[in-house]
Amino acid sequence: MFNKTKSPAPSPQSRADNGSSIPPLPDLPTPGQPSTGAAPRSAGPSPVSQRGLSTLSSDLQFDGNITGGGDLQIDGSIKGDVRVGRLIVGETGAVEGNVSADYVEVRGRIVGAISGKQVKLIATAYVDGDITAEQMSIDIGAYFQGRVLQGRREAPAPTAPARSAPAAEPAPQIIDMKPPA
Repeated sequence: MFNKTKSPAPSPQSRADNGSSIPPLPDLPTPGQPSTGAAPRSAGPSPVSQRGLSTLSSDLQFDGNITGGGDLQIDGSIKGDVRVGRLIVGETGAVEGNVSADYVEVRGRIVGAISGKQVKLIATAYVDGDITAEQMSIDIGAYFQGRVLQGRREAPAPTAPARSAPAAEPAPQIIDMKPPA
């Protein structure tokens, strides 16, 4: 009488059989079962979902530099330089050192230079240091003390004669553009 067959919904009994009451995420294979050989899901690069987000929780303090290509959210405090792919400094987060990332979102406190392609200062941000960014946004209420330099993060030094400054520091950060008093 009925020609169309439907697969039954998984019962609580069948979920208990595989040892988990929570179904697996769609992009992860079910534990204990071999992969089905489905086509790989490379529709486009999604750096956030493939690398994941590492978090330094609010009760942690870290002394030293952090370097990596992944994504980092800081809710604790760091004394040292941070160089990652994407950085979010949460409302309870604090960084005392230079920050470098493609995307930087500041909700907490940074004392040091910020360098990135896209930098956002949210209303709760406190930044004391120079910012070098291709794109910049500052919400009303954010505190910022320093200079903003628009341009590429690691642009070559201009053709102006070089002063006797350390070679490791980029030229745009040592040029003082303040008008005379």
